[in-house]
Amino acid sequence: MNSLLYAAVVFIWGTTWIAIAAQHGEISPVVGVLWRFGMAAAVLFIALLLFKKLKPLTRRDHAFCALQGLCIFGVNFVCFYTAVAYINSGLESVIFSMAVLFNALNSRIFFKQRISANFLPAAVLGLLGMLALFWHDLTATQLQWQTFFAIALCTFGTYCFSLGNMISLRHKQQGSDLLSTTAYAMLYGAVFMGIIALLRGESLVPHMSIVGWSAVMYLSLIGSVAGFTIYFVLISRIGAGPAAYSTLLFPLVALSISTVWEGYVWTTAAVLGVILILLGNYILFSPPQFLNKMLQKPNPS
Repeated sequence: MNSLLYAAVVFIWGTTWIAIAAQHGEISPVVGVLWRFGMAAAVLFIALLLFKKLKPLTRRDHAFCALQGLCIFGVNFVCFYTAVAYINSGLESVIFSMAVLFNALNSRIFFKQRISANFLPAAVLGLLGMLALFWHDLTATQLQWQTFFAIALCTFGTYCFSLGNMISLRHKQQGSDLLSTTAYAMLYGAVFMGIIALLRGESLVPHMSIVGWSAVMYLSLIGSVAGFTIYFVLISRIGAGPAAYSTLLFPLVALSISTVWEGYVWTTAAVLGVILILLGNYILFSPPQFLNKMLQKPNPS
């Protein structure tokens, strides 16, 4: 059962990137995020109310849910929805996998958790991997600034995602219900996006094709409601650490789909980049024994 849940998370979140690309050009990033998490929040609230699982929250909890919604279910996705105009969705997913590095740094900053000795080699491999992955685009004579802009957007969005994770960790420490806080965070994120859209003079009801609406529905119901729910169930069954290994496989699924649907062309540098990034994340999660021995400080004689 655990293997089935694990595979479902990898498949669902590995395929959401192509759905983001599919709706691009038919809906603005802000309105797209509004619809995605507005619908997801509605479904979650209905389910929690039907099964009498919606838990009350304090005002302080609501404040943190609002901040979490702005970070994860707002700014994070607006950045990625915008960046897809300049780089393909598969490359976006690779940058997003670097969230594990931001999580390690933010855990140290906000919760004083010690950064493991294997963080530095993992970070170096990750940065070298990103450089190799985008080497062809970065050395091209055209669209170079757009590529840098897209990378910066995705990196900032990933950091916002990490900040939201820190708030989720705060919820856990306070004993707040995970699904209830997630539902409220999605709702607040959608509200923030609605306000921004109105201030920008954008229509909240966009005119899209069947493909565009299908992408929004998939991102909302499958990518958000089902994806997060299955992931939370997996965490409760095998723990947060083992469940987090799924992030190592998202880019492989996304890049495979991007190869077929977006015509992504693999280069030697790109293959090397993916290998370095995945290796860096693997070392961060579960460093091999030989690396542990290399990083151990020698005992004083």
